[in-house]
Amino acid sequence: MAQHGNTRQAKAGQRVALILASVGVFWILVTLIGAEYGWSNRTRAFFDLAALAGFGFALWQTFRLWRARQDEKGGN
Repeated sequence: MAQHGNTRQAKAGQRVALILASVGVFWILVTLIGAEYGWSNRTRAFFDLAALAGFGFALWQTFRLWRARQDEKGGN
């Protein structure tokens, strides 16, 4: 029977969830702050790209976690 919550993979999954939530909140806040203070489109685009990089990093971590679980099960 698999353990839940204390395994290394469970902690990695929690870390990915925290990254996704943090990047999402960061992106929303920066968008609102940029609109409030009238930042240029160039500055807003910079923060959009930073958020995109954060989401890409979280996607990469999710893929690595998925591959680790596949290898552990003896999959391809």
